[in-house]
Amino acid sequence: MSVTISFLGGAGTVTGSKYLVRFDGKALLVDCGLFQGYKQLRLRNWNPLPVAPDQINAVLLTHAHLDHSGYLPLLVKEGFSGPIYATPGTRDLCKILLPDSGHIQEEDAEFANRHKLSKHETALPLYTRQDALDTLPHIKTHDFGRAFNPIPGWKATFSAAGHILGASSILLEVAGRRILFSGDLGRPDDLIMSPPDEAPQADTVLIESTYGDRIHPVEDMLAELAAPLQRVAKRGGVAVVPVFAVGRAQALLHAIHLLKLRGDLPTSLPVFLDSPMAVHTTHLFEAHLGEHRLSQQDSRALTHGATMVNSTDESRALASRHGPMVILSASGMATGGRVLHHLAHYAGDHRNMVILTGYQAPGTRGASFASGAKTVRIHGRDVVVNAEVVQLQSASAHADANQLISWLRTMPQAPDQVYIVHGEAGPADTLRARIKHELGWRALVPEAGSTWPT
Repeated sequence: MSVTISFLGGAGTVTGSKYLVRFDGKALLVDCGLFQGYKQLRLRNWNPLPVAPDQINAVLLTHAHLDHSGYLPLLVKEGFSGPIYATPGTRDLCKILLPDSGHIQEEDAEFANRHKLSKHETALPLYTRQDALDTLPHIKTHDFGRAFNPIPGWKATFSAAGHILGASSILLEVAGRRILFSGDLGRPDDLIMSPPDEAPQADTVLIESTYGDRIHPVEDMLAELAAPLQRVAKRGGVAVVPVFAVGRAQALLHAIHLLKLRGDLPTSLPVFLDSPMAVHTTHLFEAHLGEHRLSQQDSRALTHGATMVNSTDESRALASRHGPMVILSASGMATGGRVLHHLAHYAGDHRNMVILTGYQAPGTRGASFASGAKTVRIHGRDVVVNAEVVQLQSASAHADANQLISWLRTMPQAPDQVYIVHGEAGPADTLRARIKHELGWRALVPEAGSTWPT
């Protein structure tokens, strides 16, 4: 009897990560993420899993980003009653992200119904805020480096992956096989997060490939961010910055703080963080000092370097202010949230700027802005884009292709098999070829829904 892995998501795409490990009648799910981006991908969120949720014994989470955790409330709603294991940082972030995700889906469904935008008689949310709150008691925490038993006879260990607070790689040991899930790997030169731990020895490796065909530029985020913000400040414009509430928002806040300290930006330039989720996340950095490069003083500066916008009334009030100013608002690929209102309000003015802060998945509004679209559809109407659009190349929280290869090289010995996951077809196959030719290892890109031995 062999241990198998079914690739239920995060295969052939960067979202929806779900890897089902089966052995001897037991089933464990590593990550439980939402599909995002193209509509045909998002529609997969409504398809039933090929395994009944009540037949899954446990879930392991690499980290809290919704493309890795955002399906959990639906899993619980549909009958999963087992434990969800995560690091303390991931648990703390899930407390913020999952209820917010449910709330946004309820808001989007209500908006679609009010404006008759749905093809269905009544648009329904995938799950509600209450469904997300019902999920949180299932989350059990374990620290980095301490092995535990998610299922009797199975052993798991979290190691630090960088990327965001709490992010981990997971070594799963079952029936004599050692399976390593990279999760999303951070950069060794990240502005705020500590570098990933070295890769432990494993028989089978699943490695992400978001940037599997790209190398990050030598220019750092401070240098790349300074010039655009100087331009928009000089012309009195508004910079709207779609950010991931977890990780990217804090990196941008820290970068702007450093640019002001260096004199590259006027200290009077107003900065607003318009995302309750990002505001709450920013406060967590003081509680997890060992996971990132920021001192306690730096962590406190994150919360004092910008005006924290919590209520919807405060958010709406920003529209009555004049530039120059910078508005950081979720979501990072402009798929939902308050940033859509700011984009709709400011994108039409040539004095303004849209700053994209990293990878934009195909099919997202962020990708439309990045491609130079003259109009972008927001809330059922086409918004003209006259604002300058800037895409930062240095802001990614993912390891690039060379850094992924370097991480694999830290393994003491070659694994039997590498599966390349969490990437579009091109980057995934490019990384596969590099692993095969540079390392001499067996590597393949599994198709969505396929099952392979370990």
